[in-house]
Amino acid sequence: MPLKIIPYNPILKERARQLRQNMTPGEVRLWQHLKGKQMCGYDFDRQRPIDQFIVDFYCKRLMLAIEIDGSSHDSQERQHRDGERQARLESLGVRFLRFREEEVCREIEGVLRVIEEWIKTHPEPFPSNSPPGRSNSPPGKSNSPPGRG
Repeated sequence: MPLKIIPYNPILKERARQLRQNMTPGEVRLWQHLKGKQMCGYDFDRQRPIDQFIVDFYCKRLMLAIEIDGSSHDSQERQHRDGERQARLESLGVRFLRFREEEVCREIEGVLRVIEEWIKTHPEPFPSNSPPGRSNSPPGKSNSPPGRG
């Protein structure tokens, strides 16, 4: 089955480009481990426009957004907006992992373990058609849904 394409507002392309040029220290640190299919063989984009929003990192095959929240996300108003934004994207099938900026900067190995474990325990929502003899999943990952949700 082909990947689900989620349209985005084209006005966001330039803003996403600006964000890629001005990444936070945590985003830079995590990107060093996500780029080039280093994370379990999955391709991630950085500052990816989706619908009316831009997410920090996004894997199309997993429909996984990874967000890094700095202190600008601490206010109640911002947390409310983040929750509405996340709910909208989840309604389109996007799944989320969120980390604090400080956590990524100070405990990158733990963050990477959480991401890797999430990938191993969450099947691709739309497995690709692989050539015969090849699995649709990275090594050690089953295509069958896990027993829990």
